Amino acid sequence: MPLSKIKLNRVDIVYIVASFCLVALYALIAGEGFPLDDSWIHQTYGRNLAENGEWAFISGQPSAASTSPLYTVLLSIGYLLNVPYTVWAHLLGAASLSVMAMLSSRMIAWILPNNRIPSVLGGVVMITTWHLIWAAVSGMETIIFSMLTLVLIYWAWREHYVETSIPLTVRAVIFGIFAGFITLARPEGIMLVGLIGLIFLLVQPQGNLRAVIIYGVVSVISFVVVMSPYLALNLQLTGGLLPNTANAKFQQHGILLQLPYLTRVQSLIIPILAGGQFLLIPGAVIFVWMVAKRESLRHWLLLFLPLLWALALILLYAARLPAAYQHGRYVIPTLPAFVLVGTIGTFYAVEMWKRRMLPRVLSRSLFASALLGQIAFAVVLAPPIFATDVAIINEEMVASAQWINGNIPKDQLLAIHDIGAVGYFTPRPMLDIAGLVSPDVVPIVTNADALWELMQEQDAQYLMAFPDQIPGDNVNDSRLCRIFITNGPTAIRQGGSNMAIYRLAWDGDCLTDE
Repeated sequence: MPLSKIKLNRVDIVYIVASFCLVALYALIAGEGFPLDDSWIHQTYGRNLAENGEWAFISGQPSAASTSPLYTVLLSIGYLLNVPYTVWAHLLGAASLSVMAMLSSRMIAWILPNNRIPSVLGGVVMITTWHLIWAAVSGMETIIFSMLTLVLIYWAWREHYVETSIPLTVRAVIFGIFAGFITLARPEGIMLVGLIGLIFLLVQPQGNLRAVIIYGVVSVISFVVVMSPYLALNLQLTGGLLPNTANAKFQQHGILLQLPYLTRVQSLIIPILAGGQFLLIPGAVIFVWMVAKRESLRHWLLLFLPLLWALALILLYAARLPAAYQHGRYVIPTLPAFVLVGTIGTFYAVEMWKRRMLPRVLSRSLFASALLGQIAFAVVLAPPIFATDVAIINEEMVASAQWINGNIPKDQLLAIHDIGAVGYFTPRPMLDIAGLVSPDVVPIVTNADALWELMQEQDAQYLMAFPDQIPGDNVNDSRLCRIFITNGPTAIRQGGSNMAIYRLAWDGDCLTDE
């Protein structure tokens, strides 16, 4: 059976079973919940879409705070089917992980066709990359987006490696549809689409310039058809093409842009290399050398596409949103491309040096170490990390939301920074001082005095925030009357702080109305 065709074989079944087992392992160790408050934002949007037909975080108030409309729609399907939301989110993650393993296996077989072992083990390396497993269980769009990056790279390479009877226009329609999907998964996906389009224009894997132009025109039409409903929605809600979260995030992290650019790049790279994938760096270097040695200059750009994409995404985030926290989650989608080329390069070294004693030992030891490192992180070291992340969200955001649900009437306005768990567990009108669902906040999100004025103008009665989320960062502000603190032990052990809820005394007297 040709590896160019997406048909399940026995190895694929192994990938699927392994992916679902790894996702189940993390979920069982961590228990109920997600490692990010943003996961609850997605769940709230998905539930409101399924139950009320609304594109809204707060029911009755349409908003464009979801950065991943594709993921919102996918989550809503789970609610329509009455599947428990955590189970459905994890199923989506495990399925995405499986697809990445199957695609990487086939792509490795195109480059190294004389030995089936690299393609089989290449899929194993992909699904044991612990950041990808973490993403698969995170309840975030990250794993869907990561999977779609590999789908597009696969489809681009396919134009070069596969002789096919599929008509040019059909292939173009498929590419345009996936281009729309990846952009709906994350807006920055358009950068990979543009990169592939430019490479197609230069390399012309379709055969000639006329074929490339036809391919491009048909792809653009398909892309526009897929994207148009969401773009129309954004224009209606925000007056722009991007969701509110884009500007809000940029404003919040503006202080990081004061760091030297190379420092920002380094800060994004380090977290995603923490694992067995670090040992694939020599393989990535060998991959570059292999392509330069084996392939014609005309095809260099196409085969360098995975590395060009990974570099472009990192440079983009370093320029606009250099946030390296949460295991580098914004640049985790670079890992499938990096793992792919690192694995190919490492196996090429094993094959190339198999007749020379020292290089053979070194190359095989390198791959064995990388594979064992991947497995060790995936099965032993990373699950407790994921469990800790989930515990912090449960003990801080979810616990606060549940307290609010039982103690604060829904007709009293709550100002809040982390809106996800509150929106899901105790839906209510709120003033989002991070600006995700409160557009008026975006221009003043870093202006403490202006935030306090807005909170008072809108008659906010309560504030929920960590100490560093309080406007002005002053927990002793006389307007803050603390009425609840989580006392969650996990955040404290990790060097963090506890979430607190304050009654707002605009006269500065916390004894008033007690």
